[in-house]
Amino acid sequence: MDIAARPTADLMRAAIVTGPGHLAVETRALPKPGPSQVRISLEGCGVCASNLTPWAGPEWMTFPTEAGGLGHEGWGVIDDMGSDVAGLQVGDRVAALSYHAYATHDIADASMVAALPRELDGKPFPGEPLGCAMNIFRRSDIERGQIVAIIGIGFLGALLTQLAAAAGARVIAISRRAYSLEVARRMGAAQTIFLDDHWRVIESVKTLTDGNLCDRVIEAVGKQWPLDLAGELTRERGRLIVAGYHQDGPRQVNMQLWNWRGLDVINAHERDPAVYMQGIREAIEAVRQGRIDPQPLYTHVYPLERLDEALNTTRDRPDGFLKALVQYR
Repeated sequence: MDIAARPTADLMRAAIVTGPGHLAVETRALPKPGPSQVRISLEGCGVCASNLTPWAGPEWMTFPTEAGGLGHEGWGVIDDMGSDVAGLQVGDRVAALSYHAYATHDIADASMVAALPRELDGKPFPGEPLGCAMNIFRRSDIERGQIVAIIGIGFLGALLTQLAAAAGARVIAISRRAYSLEVARRMGAAQTIFLDDHWRVIESVKTLTDGNLCDRVIEAVGKQWPLDLAGELTRERGRLIVAGYHQDGPRQVNMQLWNWRGLDVINAHERDPAVYMQGIREAIEAVRQGRIDPQPLYTHVYPLERLDEALNTTRDRPDGFLKALVQYR
């Protein structure tokens, strides 16, 4: 039977990036889950800044992308299952670690799916970035009474501000946008500093810390200058946590400074899917308990057909922007 003649129930819609800055939304046949897999009827997917480099079309990028490709922050309801799936059932609302979630349906390994509790019904839940925040926070080893600087208050930096403040740390939020600093204050930051002049920021932090600098510094921008600044703000025997996504080229570090101060430097990016899932499950519990509240951070919502606009807004970061979602129903 021709795909166009199939019943609607057998079809899905999926975004395909056709070239740099261009996409199409096409109708495709529904995928079938294999053994130990589930199919998810997705409610939506978060838009990740890591999509921006392939969206721009670097030399290594291949177009067109796979249907739904680049999307990895999906949530929805299981509507079909393969064999050998335990602990899940059709109808469960879940967050998933899958990789074709810019579509109305996606397939995920059952081990990469986490059930969402009833308390989160009706609320968007892009599990992967929420899990990232929990994993970074765990590796930051933040304790009550510490002074923690967070450089870069986007979606991730805002969540880390809330987690650190709830843990009893004194948070200094540093960002180039007035809107982001206001968000940081609402999330519990004790002080805020504009990320403008390198030396002025250093002197401001010295003043706020009586010259002692910070016990923990989280760099959440992904650029050279904030990474340089992070080292300068970390006290002797402090911990510098690299949370930014540094994928646009090599970086230099001030090894003389890092070495002299005896810094612990943590690259807080995970590649083990099991660790990702641990973070997602911790995030589910943290949201359920009210320890983090991501709802106000979802500032821009688009239909799948406007994914290009969602990606461009994520790139341009207009005033009032923190996190974009694409929603399908």
